[in-house]
Amino acid sequence: MKTKSLVINAVVAALYVAITGILAPISFGALQFRVAEIFNHLIVFNRKYLFGIVSGVFISNLFFSTIIGYDLIFGVGHSLLSLLIASGLMKKISNIWVKFMINSLIFTALSSLIALELYLAFSYPFWFGYLTVGIGELGIMVVGAPIMQYLDKKIHFSERIEA
Repeated sequence: MKTKSLVINAVVAALYVAITGILAPISFGALQFRVAEIFNHLIVFNRKYLFGIVSGVFISNLFFSTIIGYDLIFGVGHSLLSLLIASGLMKKISNIWVKFMINSLIFTALSSLIALELYLAFSYPFWFGYLTVGIGELGIMVVGAPIMQYLDKKIHFSERIEA
């Protein structure tokens, strides 16, 4: 990985951690709205953002979670798996809104991993956890898509991480 890509990914990770930390009370638990999940949409612009996003999740879960061990396995696993699947499925798709939709649906569907984590850690009913976490994830991702599209017009995400 080139120095520029490392620096950009470090900035993404830092932003993810800062937003998650500031909003920690709503970023964890069965009823969560992790606003930093908006950064998951960076994968729509370039797969190279994967490292920064996953690093941000890892660091956030390490420092702010009350169930660190579970969150490092299930939370980081959820992000990594979702990003890998989404980036694989989006390779041949050119329509950015279709990419946003695919990404949002994958993250929401794989929220089942977080529901399993909540079941194992707190004995929350699986389907309750899946519903509440899934709604939060879908909400953030759907609201985040036009925000990221707007920011891309100003920042040009794919150009920032290249070369």
